[in-house]
Amino acid sequence: MFPYGPVANSSENTMNGYNRKVPPKRRYEMPKYAAPPKKKTCKERIPQPKNTVAMLNELRNGLIYKLESQTGPVHAPLFTISVEVDGQKYMGQGRSKKVARIEAAATALRSFIQFKDGAVLSPLKPSGNLDFTSDEHLENGIENVDNDVSKSAITVDGQKKVPDKGPVMLLYELYNDVNFECINIDSAQNNCRFKMTVTINEKKFDGTGPSKKLAKNAAAKAALASLCNISYSPMVVPQKNVPLPIDDKSSSMELPQIHADAIGRLVLEKFMEVIKGQEAYSRRKVLAGIVMTENMNFFEAKVISVSTGTKCVSGEHMSVNGAVLNDSHAEIVSRRCLLKFLYAQLDLQCNQATAYQSIFVRNTDGQYPYKLKSGVHFHLYINTAPCGDARIFSPHENDTGVDKHPNRKARGQLRTKIESGEGTIPVKSSDGIQTWDGVLQGQRLLTMSCSDKIARWNIVGIQGSLLSSIIEPVYLHSIVLGSLLHPEHMYRAVCGRIEKSIQGLPPPYHLNKPRLALVTSAEPRNQAKAPNFGINWTIGDVELEVVNSLTGRTIGGQVSRITKQAFFDKYGFLMKNLPGILKRSVTTDYGQTKANVKDYQIAKIELFSAFKREDLGSWLKKPIEQDEFVLNE
Repeated sequence: MFPYGPVANSSENTMNGYNRKVPPKRRYEMPKYAAPPKKKTCKERIPQPKNTVAMLNELRNGLIYKLESQTGPVHAPLFTISVEVDGQKYMGQGRSKKVARIEAAATALRSFIQFKDGAVLSPLKPSGNLDFTSDEHLENGIENVDNDVSKSAITVDGQKKVPDKGPVMLLYELYNDVNFECINIDSAQNNCRFKMTVTINEKKFDGTGPSKKLAKNAAAKAALASLCNISYSPMVVPQKNVPLPIDDKSSSMELPQIHADAIGRLVLEKFMEVIKGQEAYSRRKVLAGIVMTENMNFFEAKVISVSTGTKCVSGEHMSVNGAVLNDSHAEIVSRRCLLKFLYAQLDLQCNQATAYQSIFVRNTDGQYPYKLKSGVHFHLYINTAPCGDARIFSPHENDTGVDKHPNRKARGQLRTKIESGEGTIPVKSSDGIQTWDGVLQGQRLLTMSCSDKIARWNIVGIQGSLLSSIIEPVYLHSIVLGSLLHPEHMYRAVCGRIEKSIQGLPPPYHLNKPRLALVTSAEPRNQAKAPNFGINWTIGDVELEVVNSLTGRTIGGQVSRITKQAFFDKYGFLMKNLPGILKRSVTTDYGQTKANVKDYQIAKIELFSAFKREDLGSWLKKPIEQDEFVLNE
């Protein structure tokens, strides 16, 4: 019987009595030294020279190029084109409209920027037979051949936006002589910080950061902001669903970057100055300060206050005579230092010889005896977002995108600080009305968050209720942060959440919308445990004051110079000695004296009502027994 198939491992098969050899399978073998297949090659791309028209459009938006004249014969015309930049007209000529436009842009750029040799100002040479009258390669002043540059134009929907290129790369493109130098490493901070200095045209710009790369970026940002008005601030591009008043230029929410950097630098320098000799108290998590300018002249700006702190008083240390600081958070303490300064400025009005030195002037045409001089502005600096609504939803530095859930009920809620600790909770989770005996028996003493207090200042002013009987309300012009600035969350926290519901404010009270900004040298996150002390300093003080945040008194057990008691005494002195005051005597206690300032109380009640109408919670008040003290005789 014959098999149905070939026998395995056999080279011969037997079929019908014949033997047949099966040829072996052929194997294809590559040549031993076969040459690899040739790859298709293409001509290397030659880098094109930088286009001046596109570069100018990066720096200035909405430019219009105008054909001024056309001279010469038809076969070789000479075009003259102009462009107006910052009110100044610049001209350019060329054998085509395209070349003339490039020359006009180059002339404009030369007026305020030094370029790398040949990098930007190389003219495009016509090749072959060029139609000198053709504009087919031009669209809206930007050439199609330079799409990479046009993509990085610093505008979006007619508004400025952060450039697509990094600050260091952009700086090297714009300037020829750029020198970076690492000056020193400041290890005084908990996080190691590097300081870089960039020198351009003999001008120096500093930047700091937790790494050399970030410090270099910060220095480049500072240089671009100062020299070219190019900002990398998160406030530059408002998100589409943020109710920022971007259409009204007079009420723009963005503070110029150079002003923000100046404010941050002044506060940090003043802190390092006043802490000398008391370095043991330099440890801090939050630093705040207030800077005063006249007519926005930052060359003569004055630091009014500097403070640190992150804790509130413990309930067992409450005072019935206003002798303790309830809230030792840095921004709240800085505002109290500002009150001390305002009282001192009103003191100058008590003496005719010193009245001209005061920032206040007599108000002859209003219900308030005094008002601020025209052009005086106050700027608040905080090295991080204020606790509460401004910080809770943006805990990381890169959380600057659009809020994906702006309508969630958690957004905008009033929040309270925790006694002797850090962090905030919504008021709806709190224990309701606070009573004196309840707190003494162990109930937590709650204090409104810093975000909520800043929102309050933007309605009733930063001068407090007592001074509101003497001066017109005073508002913050700007708030500058050292880190964690999320435009949408910050705007909502300080004013946006009540702008639609606030109503019935007695003039001159109004909803203030401060300018917002982030410094270029952002502060790194400090992971160290917060100390139980805070410092405060006000202009005119010989030395700083150190306060135990848990007791509300100085570390020596003394009464702080910025307590309710201290301000009530100053108020009593002003009522007796200040010219123009009708009612001289103060016969009521502290709480009732504040309640007698009618317009302030109306504005405050309307603020609380606006929060309720928006379903954001009820403002939590301290036990009333704290304010039932009278003037010291």
